[in-house]
Amino acid sequence: MRRPPATAVLLPIAIAVAALALAASELMTAFALEPPGGDPLSGQLGGDRHGYAMLLLAVCALATLAIAVATGQRAPAWATAGLGIAALALFLIVDLPDAGAVGDVALSDPRLTTVEAVPRPGFWLEAAATVTLALAGIAFATQDAAERQALRRRRESRGDRSAAGPADSDRSPT
Repeated sequence: MRRPPATAVLLPIAIAVAALALAASELMTAFALEPPGGDPLSGQLGGDRHGYAMLLLAVCALATLAIAVATGQRAPAWATAGLGIAALALFLIVDLPDAGAVGDVALSDPRLTTVEAVPRPGFWLEAAATVTLALAGIAFATQDAAERQALRRRRESRGDRSAAGPADSDRSPT
């Protein structure tokens, strides 16, 4: 049996990892609000910035990826790519402009405090995950049906070999 190309197997894995990383970034601190030259006053979770929309996009991307791998159909593969592009657009429009921004906020007292939005690990994880999800999603969608199903066929072929058992495969013809 012919081995599938490495990209046919690695792209769905990359998409799944990117979607899981995107979901995780929603639960991490995206920005720390720091006065210039001072300690952080508070942090902002990724989910607080966009109402957990990235989490929803990540879950939907995993679902459409599973359908695309199972069926080989083009529509769910393009839906996966579209969800990645939507996540990237949301990151570029909502989060990226605020990185390093300086402004006044009211924290615990009625006075305004000047703070800078300093990117934290959640921001960087979200950035990497959205770019990977969008690019890998587009590459996955441009594959043919056989390549989109390569991961499923590889898993099935491993199952067939393990079901045969070592005694069956080692027999020599008599």
